[in-house]
Amino acid sequence: MRFSNLYLLLLFIPSLCFAQQKRSKGDIAFFEYSYRTAIEEYQKEQIKGALTNQQYLNLADSYLRMSNYKNAAKIYVDIFKKDTIMSPSHFNRLLQSIAKTSGMEEVKTFLSDNNSVFSGELLENAEFNYELLQSKSKPAPNYGLFNVSANSSQGDFSPAFFYDKVLFSSGRPRGSKKVYNPSGEAFFNIYEAEVDSKGDLNAVKEFEGLMDSPFHKSTPYYAAELDRIFYSLSNADGEQLLFSDKGKNAMSIGMSSGVDSHTYILRDLDTSFHYPFYEGATGRLFFAANFDDSYGGTDLYYVHTNNGIIMSSPVNLGPRINTPGNEIAPFIFDNTLYFASDVFYGLGGMDIYRSNLQENDNFSIPVNLGSAINSAEDDFGMIIKLDESKGFVGYFASNRSGGKGNDDIYGFHMDEKPGLKTLALKGAIKKPNDGVGIDGAVISLLDNEGTIIKEVIADRDGNYELEIPWRDNVILKAIKERYSTYKQQFDAASLDTVDTAKFNLEMVSIDDIVTEHEEQNVIKLNKFFFNKGKYNVTPEISRELDKVVAAINSFPELQLKIESHTDSRGSNRYNINLSNRRSDAIKDYLMQEGVPENNIIESVGYGEEQLLNNCKNGVFCLEMLHNRNERTNIIILNYNELFGLK
Repeated sequence: MRFSNLYLLLLFIPSLCFAQQKRSKGDIAFFEYSYRTAIEEYQKEQIKGALTNQQYLNLADSYLRMSNYKNAAKIYVDIFKKDTIMSPSHFNRLLQSIAKTSGMEEVKTFLSDNNSVFSGELLENAEFNYELLQSKSKPAPNYGLFNVSANSSQGDFSPAFFYDKVLFSSGRPRGSKKVYNPSGEAFFNIYEAEVDSKGDLNAVKEFEGLMDSPFHKSTPYYAAELDRIFYSLSNADGEQLLFSDKGKNAMSIGMSSGVDSHTYILRDLDTSFHYPFYEGATGRLFFAANFDDSYGGTDLYYVHTNNGIIMSSPVNLGPRINTPGNEIAPFIFDNTLYFASDVFYGLGGMDIYRSNLQENDNFSIPVNLGSAINSAEDDFGMIIKLDESKGFVGYFASNRSGGKGNDDIYGFHMDEKPGLKTLALKGAIKKPNDGVGIDGAVISLLDNEGTIIKEVIADRDGNYELEIPWRDNVILKAIKERYSTYKQQFDAASLDTVDTAKFNLEMVSIDDIVTEHEEQNVIKLNKFFFNKGKYNVTPEISRELDKVVAAINSFPELQLKIESHTDSRGSNRYNINLSNRRSDAIKDYLMQEGVPENNIIESVGYGEEQLLNNCKNGVFCLEMLHNRNERTNIIILNYNELFGLK
């Protein structure tokens, strides 16, 4: 892991100047980014006397920046045991160091032993991505990465689409003698490049569409809906940098429609704002910032705007996206958020992740894009679009080995969206007849042994979304009290034939198929009649009995009793025999249609023994009154055992 990325220096330690107070030589070197010198000075000071816990953390950070992970890990762990001033960012660096020195399994053990320290979302994210990165079931796709011609020997990063061109940030010289001290290079500026037929970037020139400034201008985003450019820039008054009372010179976000049009959108001398992204469909402006209430270092936020003018307070994207590490560079494409994070469970440095946007501004588990995109170094600032002739094309920045400068821009093209293959199921659980959503249903993905891999609860409209690292064989199961159980097994071939983005399920409510009749719980059927003196199942009767078949398919644990009754016309013996034959005929039909015999506990005919009215032998009754007594009930014998009293 390297932290040589020039732009990230602005994120990790945003202070270019510090308040006037007594600091040691180690402190001074540390805050000037001179990590090697800071280590030397802190070691001298340690001999003379004990360092403060904060200085020990500065020393650990310095070791980490210099890739001395063993010494960094030892100090972080020692400070952690004291349970004093460990910030979320330091927890992340602690785990990064353990990963480098002892490996992934040691990190997992640390997380397990200290799970109360970390949020449930972080633990779930880590478990998911560890399994994903270790999975070998699907080969990583080839994205045709190429280092663009526009790169220089300085840092080049933060690409952005601009009409048929690409804007980007760079630390290349531009005539001014002003130098950004931590990098020794020029202050960042924004450039534009032509895009050739192969997607390469060339014919670079300084972008002239923004007001001039001798200080930082970087991370542009062109909002086509507004015909405006959002970008980050140093807080300055002409030729003079502005510092807060705390000694910080932070970055702001501005909006511009030309050299004579500039509006500060987000500005606070103690807070740095970076990587604006404008979502045209909602008017939200996403960005990265290092507010004091972040989950770690730099978090992702959004604000609501009216044509780019801020109309709300910043909203943190929450612990599903933001971690104890640093999150930057939000970009939304096709309902998917792409962003970069240096959280400990990545491949190293900054990695690029994707997360699906869900209902109510929620996000799915972030998915590492894998080694086809990410490296052991810093990878960040991905942009992507769909080209009708080339497929998916885009760019991102990386300081991986083999480049031309500190950070280089890389292009890619592919037939599918980037990312390691996962299994994502999304849809709704509804009742089959009226389409009403079933809220509160528990939906699970299980392996072949029945072990739960992932479990979610449907929302009030029955919507659900599941995503796991790819598996060739899974079982999908949905349950809710008083509803049928949905269960289906999938293999790789069957998953390729279903629309996993609209995978709707149906579950039957027992209350929709059962009613109380004659003080018994019976399957709800329209009344039907056998032909006079007959016991054969007619098409009319079969349509009703098919509801019984469906009930058993939905609730295979039901135990049935078939009861047939006649009216009083005819002899008692004749009516007993006729009703028994009718019950047996119903049983035979149900079994022919797939109802197991052990579901039918009894089939019996009562003849005229259980009349519902006074139409006995010798009593004159209208036909409609006799018909009340001729009936069939399909009784659920174990209803109370299964579902309790109604």
